[in-house]
Amino acid sequence: DGYFEHSVVECRYSSKDLQGIELIDSYVFNQAEYIRFNSTVGKFVGYTEHGVYNAEAWNKGPELAQELGELERFCKGSAAIHYS
Repeated sequence: DGYFEHSVVECRYSSKDLQGIELIDSYVFNQAEYIRFNSTVGKFVGYTEHGVYNAEAWNKGPELAQELGELERFCKGSAAIHYS
């Protein structure tokens, strides 16, 4: 019983060129994804009423810059490990 929330962060490497790296950060509540950041899209996208509300706020706030920073810090910083 109760509620279940989690997030999944993944880096997708399509080429050794660092420009080909994609960060996806998905937020899930009770097995339904409600919001996602995709670095290729460059913003948060909501999939439920609550997710759309959050996406609008997060795209105007510091959360957007934080996610873009994660692409640089987490994904590009880990590229050498991925390609080794």
